[in-house]
Amino acid sequence: MFSFGEAGWGDQLLQGLLVTIQLALTALPVGLVLGFAAAGASLSPYRWLRAIGTGYTTIMRGLPELLTLFVVYNGLGLLLNSIVSSWNPDARVELSSFVAGVIALGLVFGAFAGEVLRGAFQSLNKGQMEAGKAVGMRPTQVFFRIMLPQVWRFALPGLGNLWINLLKDTALVSVIALDDLMRMTQVAVRSTKQPFTFFLAACLIYWALCVISEIVLARLEKRANRGVRRA
Repeated sequence: MFSFGEAGWGDQLLQGLLVTIQLALTALPVGLVLGFAAAGASLSPYRWLRAIGTGYTTIMRGLPELLTLFVVYNGLGLLLNSIVSSWNPDARVELSSFVAGVIALGLVFGAFAGEVLRGAFQSLNKGQMEAGKAVGMRPTQVFFRIMLPQVWRFALPGLGNLWINLLKDTALVSVIALDDLMRMTQVAVRSTKQPFTFFLAACLIYWALCVISEIVLARLEKRANRGVRRA
C-alpha cells in the first residue's frame, strides 16, 4: 500500500511531502521579512507607520488562515488581472496554488512574527544604541552586531512555535488544488477507500516533521544562548 512504484502510494505521498516542505521553507523567509517590517513599523516614532504596523498585525491575526488563503488565491488573481488588462486587454495572469499558498502563509506568519519580534526589540536595553555610537559604530553596525543577535535569542522560542504552526497550516493549501501531502493523502483515500490508514500515515508524517523541527530549534536555542549567564 505504501510501497513505491505502481503497486503503492509511496511515490505520491513522498511527492506531497516534498511540496509541503518546499511550501513551508518558502513561506518562512517571506513571513520573517514581513515580521521584521511590522515590528519596525510598530516601534516607529512616526504615527502613520505605527498605524500600518499595528493594523497589519491586528487584522491578519484576527482572520482565519483558511479565509486568508481564499482571499489571496481569488482576490489577488483578480487584482493582478485588472492591472494587467489596463495595459494589455489580451494579457492574463494565472496565480498558481503554490504562490498563493506562500503569500497567504507568509502574511499570517509575518503578523504573528511581528508581535514576537516587537516584544524582543522592546526587551533590549535602550542605551545600547547610544553606547555603540559612542565607540564609533554606525547605526547599521549596532543593529546587526549588537541588537540583532539579542533579538534573535529573545524571539527564537516564539518564532519556533510559529514555524511549527506554519508546518501544520500547509495542509490548508490542499483546498486550492496544490499537490501537497494532505491533498495526495486525500487522493489515496478516495482511490483505496481506506481513510483511517492513510490519514493516520499523514498524521505520523506531520508529527515527524514537527519532532525534527523541535530538535533543530532546540539546538538553535542552545547555540543562541551560548555565553549567557543563567540566573
